[in-house]
Amino acid sequence: MNTADALASSPFLQALAGQKPSRTPVWFMRQAGRSLPEYLKVREGIGMLESCQDADLITEITLQPVRRYGVDAAIFFSDIVLPLKAVGVDLEIKPGVGPVVADPVRTMADVEAIPDLTPEHVPYITEAVQNLTGELAGINGGTPLIGFAGAPFTVASYLVEGGPSKEYAKTKALMFGAPDVWDALMRKIAGISAAFLEVQVRAGASAVQLFDSWAGACTPADYERHVLPYSTEVMTRIGELGVPRIHFGVNSAMLLPLMGSAGAEVVGVDWRTPLDWAIDQLGDGFGVQGNLDPALVFAPTEIMLEQAGKIIETGRRAKGHVFNLGHGVIPTTDPDQLARLTEFVQSYPLD
Repeated sequence: MNTADALASSPFLQALAGQKPSRTPVWFMRQAGRSLPEYLKVREGIGMLESCQDADLITEITLQPVRRYGVDAAIFFSDIVLPLKAVGVDLEIKPGVGPVVADPVRTMADVEAIPDLTPEHVPYITEAVQNLTGELAGINGGTPLIGFAGAPFTVASYLVEGGPSKEYAKTKALMFGAPDVWDALMRKIAGISAAFLEVQVRAGASAVQLFDSWAGACTPADYERHVLPYSTEVMTRIGELGVPRIHFGVNSAMLLPLMGSAGAEVVGVDWRTPLDWAIDQLGDGFGVQGNLDPALVFAPTEIMLEQAGKIIETGRRAKGHVFNLGHGVIPTTDPDQLARLTEFVQSYPLD
């Protein structure tokens, strides 16, 4: 069996295609690092963005959870703001804080000063993906690689706020008060995010996930008017490459149908949203991904697995279901618990 055939028969890609794999596939958001001792060791003394610009480090960190857990997909190790750094935006990731932008975006001139992303900005991404697809072809009969990018609203919020925010006051002030600047900024970021994903797909990624971590800060009406068109632009461009797309947002229960309409085959469901309710909201046309509360990994194993079983059973109702946490792995997670969870999901009988 060649690599393409092996990947096509992977439970993960079958679920994304709306087929019924023999078992529920599982991977974890932020599995590439975070809680793994081997990750902490290889990253020692190396900054986050520096790590994301080193093809060998990207490759090693992306592979670590696949080796340890045997999950059904690898997620490309990167950061939401890495494409901005690559095109020359002055930013850094401060430990304990997150991305910090030296000169936040406020005006049309600020937007126009941001270059478009080209493959020449990120040669290490192409190299890392090619390395990874070669390595992953030999793991568990062929393990797919998921491409990674931040969605326009989330990336815009970092640029406008100058860093992480809980209120998104400056972001919304720009969105409502200077709609022409907002439109230009969101189009700029949509182009950068799409180009970043295109580089990964053309180098060999089998699927993509667009992370809109902060989309839940918007009402459905505001999302539909000020966010959806730009996420749709990203999804449309990637759809032309023929790979399945996952769209994930946090606190996004009221946005799920809109997020699906952006063009994804599968919509990620965060842990706050009952999976059966999400399936009803999305309808028959979408697969779902999720959605165990990441904190349940800290509960007694039998409690964690009981809840995981309920999610798997509920997921049968959807067009396709990929098991995942309802957000990222918490850094203090015990890796052995994730190993137990992976084994449980992969061995759970569907017949």
